[in-house]
Parts: sequence; structure tokens; C-alpha cells
Amino acid sequence: MDHQEIIPNLFRTEYRKIVSVLSKRFGFEQIEIAEDIASETFLTAAQTWGLGRIPENPTAWLYHVAKNKAKNHLQRNALFEGKIAPEIKSATSDLYDGDIDLSPENINDSQLQMMFAICHPSISQEAQIGLSLRILCGFGIEEIAAAFLSNKETINKRLFRAKEKLREERIEIAFPEPAKIEERLSTVLTTIYLLFNEGYYSVSQNKTLRKDLCLEAMRLCVMLVENKSTGTPQANALLSLMCFHSSRFEAREDKNGELVLYDEQDTNLWNADLISKGGYFLNCAARGDQLSRYHLEAAIAYWHTQKADAKEKWENILQLYNRLLQIEYSPIAALNRTYALSRANGKEEAIVEAEKLKLEDHHFYFALLGELYTDIDNQKAAQFFERAISMARTQGDKQTLQRKIDKFRPADIPD
Repeated sequence: MDHQEIIPNLFRTEYRKIVSVLSKRFGFEQIEIAEDIASETFLTAAQTWGLGRIPENPTAWLYHVAKNKAKNHLQRNALFEGKIAPEIKSATSDLYDGDIDLSPENINDSQLQMMFAICHPSISQEAQIGLSLRILCGFGIEEIAAAFLSNKETINKRLFRAKEKLREERIEIAFPEPAKIEERLSTVLTTIYLLFNEGYYSVSQNKTLRKDLCLEAMRLCVMLVENKSTGTPQANALLSLMCFHSSRFEAREDKNGELVLYDEQDTNLWNADLISKGGYFLNCAARGDQLSRYHLEAAIAYWHTQKADAKEKWENILQLYNRLLQIEYSPIAALNRTYALSRANGKEEAIVEAEKLKLEDHHFYFALLGELYTDIDNQKAAQFFERAISMARTQGDKQTLQRKIDKFRPADIPD
């Protein structure tokens, strides 16, 4: 493997670690410096390794260079000389090596602490996700812009304002006090959940599924689960949910990258290992007496990975959606509950419930109505599918809906 393959892979895995550790050392006041040092480290690697001098341990090499760059910057920086240097004037010359700790334990702690810092409620959820993608996932500004269907200028401004707000609020890169961890963890879990959903129901890059976003969300959640302070039942339930959903990745897209509907998926492509892990984390989530939306959504996702009797499966899913909507209503959950109702009790009953929702801002609403009216009133079904196509945001969704219409006989389609 040459440097052109190694560096992008290492950037995705190590950039975030270097930034998190340096930011923890410098504070939010100098987070851009941490990002610059991490970027310069990889630039140096590209220049050096491009000459054929790839080290035996590339990761250790990056850490060593990052430490030296941090030390050099601190020594010549006016802010350091004026405000920080007097505080450590009596320190030994090797303080930097000890203070900039790139040990595995400190890297993990720094990333977790950064996660809590950038998921602070003082900034918007969009900004939290954007900073998570940039700092904790190593995504470029163009990639983040694509994820938000935006442009680089807008994203740069959003992230700049978010960093300024965190600086104004004097947010520390540290774990919250024990009494506040559960409250703050809720925001962190929401951010990870939204990040996963952006990948799983992607409208960016004209893709139906962005596995990279999903995998980054899972990686962040694994870090929470593995930490004693943050490995709560809710965190385990969220990780379980993501494992179950991810187990169907390979079956959810065809070779052309188009969406494969659930009933048309090849169940042999479902990942048994991820299904098993989902079950493990769902079992870990069972302790305590608090039932969260993540528990219920994980249980729903579990039933979607089972090849059980259809009647039993959909009745269980319907009951879980009923409980979920009692805990936390959402339009998508209401639509999904109505589909489960059609599978458990029949389309006629589901049509009555669906038309009460009146979710006319969602293309999934019209897609659902099209599905429910299929074989009952195909002309009406085609009209609903057409309406859904006009609102769909990805080419894959449009093509999937068009195939639904194409299955009707000519006489079934309205003039």
C-alpha cells in the first residue's frame, strides 16, 4: 500500500484523535489551532511519505509529528508567551511530551469529552452534528455541506458561529459533573441518532444510503457504551438499534445503488453478526426501569430482522409503535405505525388511519397512501405515487416510486 492509500485511511481515523487531544489541551479558545496542527501533520506526512519514506508505524509517526508541531506553535505563539507561559515557567523542557498525551486512554477520554462539549445545548442540533462530523469524524467541509444539502460558505459560517458560541459560554472540554451527565447525555445521544439517520435515510450526494455516516455514528456510540459513566441503558439501546438497521445494509441497495424495499430484500444478505450484536446490546439495555424511544425503536428494528410468521411479526411491531407514539410522537413514526397496521389488520383499516394524519409535507405520506390504495383503487394509488415522486429528494426514491406505477396495467393509470 502506498502513501496515497494510507494517508486518507489514517486521516479518517487519526485526525479526530489528534484534534480532540490538542483541543482538550488548548481549550475551545484555540480549537482552530488544534485543527491546523492536525491538518499540517497530514500535509507533512504526504510530503515525506510521498518520497518513499513510509515509517514502520505510521500512526506513531503522526502522533510524534503532531506533538512537535504543537510544541513549536506554543513556543512562538504570542498568546502562549503572554498568558500561558508564565503559568508553566518553572516546568521542565519536556513538559510538552507529557502534557500532550496521545496515549490510547487519553485519546478515548478526549474524544468523549469533546463529544459532550460540542453537543452542548447552547448551540443548535444542526451545529452539533456539523461539529461532530468535522471534529469527531474527520469530515471535510465539502462533505458536511453535501450532508446538509448546503454549500461550503454556509457550513463554514455555521461552524464558526458554533465555535464562537462555545467560547463565549466558556464550555470546557471535560466530562460534565456526575449529576449532569444523564441530562447532557440525552443531547449527545440525540446528535448521534440524527447523524445515523442522515446516513440511513440520506438525501445527500443523491444517495439513498450513506454508510460512512452510519458507521461514524456507531463508532461514537460504541465509545459511550464502553465508558462506565456513559454506558447507560439508553446508550446501549441506541447502539442496538443501529446494529439491527446496519445488518440490512447490503440488502437495502441493489448493485446500481437503488433502494430495495423491505419486502423485496434478499434476507440471505442480512448480516447475522450485526443482528447478534444488536441482540446483545438490547439485552444490556434492559437494566433499570426507564423505557426510552431507543428501546422501542431497537425492538422494532429487531423484529424487522426476524423471519418470523408475518402476522406475529407485524402485530408485535404495531404494538411497539403504539407505545413509541405515546412516549414521543413523530410524523415518521406515525407513518410507519400506519404501515404496520396495514400488515397486521389490513389495508382498509390503515387507509382510514392514514388519511387522518394529513402529513402533506412528507413525500413518504403520499408514498404510503399509494401503497395502501394499490389493488384497492389503482388509479388513486398512481396519483399518490406521482405526488410522492414530485416531492422526493433523491433520484433513487423517484425511481423506486416510478417502478410502483409501472407495475399497474395501462387501464389502471389515470389519463
